[in-house]
Amino acid sequence: MESDDSGQVPSAADPRLRSLDERLKAAADAEAVRTGQARVDANRGYSQGNRVLAELIAGLGGGALVGWTLDHFLGTTPWFLLALLFLGVAAAFRSIIRISNERPE
Repeated sequence: MESDDSGQVPSAADPRLRSLDERLKAAADAEAVRTGQARVDANRGYSQGNRVLAELIAGLGGGALVGWTLDHFLGTTPWFLLALLFLGVAAAFRSIIRISNERPE
């Protein structure tokens, strides 16, 4: 490194160097975001996909199970099954829309 006016070589603890490093890192991060090469958290997308799948399975399965049980005991086959199955699908889609509208961290 070049020396400053005092004739001494700046150390790594020099506040000017730390400030410069921070500004360079911020500029590099901004450029990566601008060009679309920013690091994407793959685990977040994977977990979000698992949440969507769980909502679909739970909505369909829960609605079908409760509807079948009510139909079995009340003798109204297949009306409760169909009604609660559609209600489960609607609830699952509502949850999926809510998941997709979450703000990225």
